[in-house]
Amino acid sequence: MSVGQFAYANHTNRFLGVPELTDQPYALMGVPFDGAVTNRPGARMGPQDIRRASLMLCDGIHPHFNVTPLGLLGDAYDMRLTNASPMADVRVQIERQAAALMARHHCAFLGGDHSVTLPLLRAARKQHGELAIVHFDAHCDTWVDHFGEPSGHGTWTYEAIAEGLVSPQHTVQIGLRSSGERAAREYVQDQGGLIFTARQLRGLDGTGLAPVISEIVQRLKGRPCYITVDIDCLDPAFAPGTGTPEPGGLTSSQLLTLLEELAVLNCIGMDCVEVAPAYDHAELTSTAAATVVWTYLCGQIAKRSSD
Repeated sequence: MSVGQFAYANHTNRFLGVPELTDQPYALMGVPFDGAVTNRPGARMGPQDIRRASLMLCDGIHPHFNVTPLGLLGDAYDMRLTNASPMADVRVQIERQAAALMARHHCAFLGGDHSVTLPLLRAARKQHGELAIVHFDAHCDTWVDHFGEPSGHGTWTYEAIAEGLVSPQHTVQIGLRSSGERAAREYVQDQGGLIFTARQLRGLDGTGLAPVISEIVQRLKGRPCYITVDIDCLDPAFAPGTGTPEPGGLTSSQLLTLLEELAVLNCIGMDCVEVAPAYDHAELTSTAAATVVWTYLCGQIAKRSSD
């Protein structure tokens, strides 16, 4: 299947300025859907803003990993999605296009709202089996019914566990802090998983995060792992451009430290979602998101070169 069959081919900017995807081992693709948001819309515009922000990373050489995605990464542009269709139909479209990409490449996806993670996990589950997942977010996303919506960006974690896409004991949530009933807020922990709330992480950085990282690595070990980053895991001071900002979040330093140290996991893909450019200031959010994706890719490339 050629790139043109499942992606737009008329974008003028690509992540890090890399070439269009052909046979590179790493692929990046946008998922421009925000039909499941419950507060401020606009995340469908996230992929292109993240790409624009990534251009300031220049040669892309990471200061910690000392590698660059250049030469190994191709941009598959954005998925073709019928945003006005029922959500179930859009998810089928996302899963189909993601599966085609995942079959040939190690993938990073740019959202879109967080509902897009569910079909991405469905595609990954078929290829890799039951997954571990590291979920960065201000919100638990484990509601059975989210503001009257039975399936959306606030329910996908519950659905992923219920469908057997991810192992509950190998599910880790980091940065939670929003209001919510206990049953939803602590659902993952009740199922045997790990939760590190934003409150628990206050004041921890650098070596202070070592016990958290160690516990996650020991728990997930060699199991195929998917990483999903809702940009609202960051405090609005670092990421104001998102649909549902929550004060009291992670710093960008904390998030990047965690991503750098968790590169040792058996990662099979990732996404970064909920960037809504209309509410951003000085490109803070899109720059943070671009750095998150770049850091993940560099971590995987460095791990691959050392194996």
